[in-house]
Amino acid sequence: MSDRPLPAARRPARQREAHESQFRLLGQRRFAPFFWTQFLGAMNDNVFKIGFTSLVTYQAARFSGVDPNTAAFLIAAIFILPFVLLSATSGQIADKYDKAMLTRFVKSFEIAVMLVGGAGFWLHSAPLLYLCTFLMGVHSTVFGPVKYSYLPQHLSTSELVGGNGMVEMGTFVAILVGTIIGGVGAGFVEHGAVLLACACIAIALMGRVVSSFVPDTAAPQPDLRINWNPFSETWRNLKLAHENRTVFLSLLGISWLWFVGAIFLSSFFSFAKNVLSADPDVVTVLLGTFSIGIGLGSLMCEKLSKRRIEIGLVPLGSIGMSVFAIDLFFASHTLPHAGHLLSVGEFLMRAAHWRVLADLFLLAMFGGFYSVPLYALIQSRSQPSHRARIIAANNILNSLFMIVSSLMAMALSAAGFGIPAIFLVTALLNIVVATYIYSLVPEFLLRFVAWVLAHTFYRIRLVHAERIPEEGGALLVCNHVSFVDAIVIMAESPRPIRFVMDHQIFRSPFAGWVFRHAKAIPIAPAHQDAQLLAQAYERCAQALAEGELVCIFPEGKLTKTGEISPFRHGVTEIVKRTPAPVIPMALRGLWGSVFSRAGQTHWPRPIRKGVMSRLTLAVGEPIEPALATPELLQQLVTELRGARK
Repeated sequence: MSDRPLPAARRPARQREAHESQFRLLGQRRFAPFFWTQFLGAMNDNVFKIGFTSLVTYQAARFSGVDPNTAAFLIAAIFILPFVLLSATSGQIADKYDKAMLTRFVKSFEIAVMLVGGAGFWLHSAPLLYLCTFLMGVHSTVFGPVKYSYLPQHLSTSELVGGNGMVEMGTFVAILVGTIIGGVGAGFVEHGAVLLACACIAIALMGRVVSSFVPDTAAPQPDLRINWNPFSETWRNLKLAHENRTVFLSLLGISWLWFVGAIFLSSFFSFAKNVLSADPDVVTVLLGTFSIGIGLGSLMCEKLSKRRIEIGLVPLGSIGMSVFAIDLFFASHTLPHAGHLLSVGEFLMRAAHWRVLADLFLLAMFGGFYSVPLYALIQSRSQPSHRARIIAANNILNSLFMIVSSLMAMALSAAGFGIPAIFLVTALLNIVVATYIYSLVPEFLLRFVAWVLAHTFYRIRLVHAERIPEEGGALLVCNHVSFVDAIVIMAESPRPIRFVMDHQIFRSPFAGWVFRHAKAIPIAPAHQDAQLLAQAYERCAQALAEGELVCIFPEGKLTKTGEISPFRHGVTEIVKRTPAPVIPMALRGLWGSVFSRAGQTHWPRPIRKGVMSRLTLAVGEPIEPALATPELLQQLVTELRGARK
């Protein structure tokens, strides 16, 4: 019997509510062999690249015609080039064929590639090593769409964040282990190249063995006709990704992360040698710190997001990345100068170096907050039939951004910019790009504001949150206690919600701007604007017909006493136009907070409930639209709220 989980809608409520650690996936065949296969592949990439980079940086005399100052950026660019040329074809192949079969093919190809690389190390041949770098890029290009489209076929929606977190964590732990092996191997002056050759071939063989246990994964579109023209297919994939605006801009967001990451990862050897005055072993410490940071950040996403796809973490991640990259620039200018290359022990003995490590660790950790929700969002909102091609479009954009980052770093270096200055330029560009993306897709920023407010002022307990459907239209009805009701509900919903809002608030300068971007629906009483009322009902009905969640506060106004006011007939008018499930909800614990009307006759208002107050959002069973009368809904919401206001 398969250990693949039931879809979320078919799983028992108790099973869906139980919080199971993401680490349990390592004990299941649907995840573990795949995880270790990609782990070994990422590790081998880095054993080879770090070994090669270290040799040409610190033993340049053995490699004729290689510039040690730009070799790291050139290696990165050559590795990425196949992503530009072949990602579109790879995405089609991943949609057409069984992913387990493709995984085993890729791992067999890796063995052949590492034989070329081994010969390059043995002969100290830069051309052979550059060829191997390109072929490893081909290997990763083919495996990329398989890697990220495999997860949604074997994990439920509630497991996607945890599964992606595990993969991201595993990738960067693999980078750390590969960095250590590559750095240590290259450190042996006489036999380092031979050790690197043996290590790369052995890891490739282990990866092929593990890949044989990856379970069969049916092709989502086996009748797909492959277009072998990489240029026309690349353009087609980008157009396919562009059909969903949020998905496409998420792809751009991930690509920007790789732009930033490539700058830092490619700079570590020069940073260690020329700025920190440190030997190659310190590069391992830098890369290890960076890898642990992004691995920890990736794992923390599941807890911070409560096992949902919480895109509010993305702006938090971009803010942290810029803050600590800027601080790294200033930390690099306060370092004491040494007359020789410092060993790891000497490096760690100096307090100023701990600030550098802290900046790298925190920058990487916030990078984990940034990347995991974006990957999960793309996987969940892409059509299964062409998900792999969307991932391929992601790889194309990633590679283009990384090549541009390498070219930018080389140009800045040629213009006299030091590594710390390149870090500062990257941090400032990150602020500009993040601001631009969030202005195009305010959903990210709104979720961030909701997440911060909800987790700063309140400790929120959810009761039967699984009753909010993961897909399809539904009308949510809730009591109206405070000015932040919509923000609390938005923060705890697994999906975007269209809120029905008083037209006067909707037209106010700041709140109106926020809720217009949240696609709120303005409404007015019939005696104030009958035409706007009718339009609101039609827009709600249309949103439900398009499979969206709509939330209405049937009382029509904030409570002044804490008690629930009579429900109006808006719900009836909406479901009359588009029948959809009606889900009663109740907020408990907001009455008496500064955001409620408790004590409104006094100013400043007494804050009876302060920061980190407890509140509850309780969700009732869905009601058939024909039964959803105002009287029944008011009764159900009152029962859900209970005695606590």
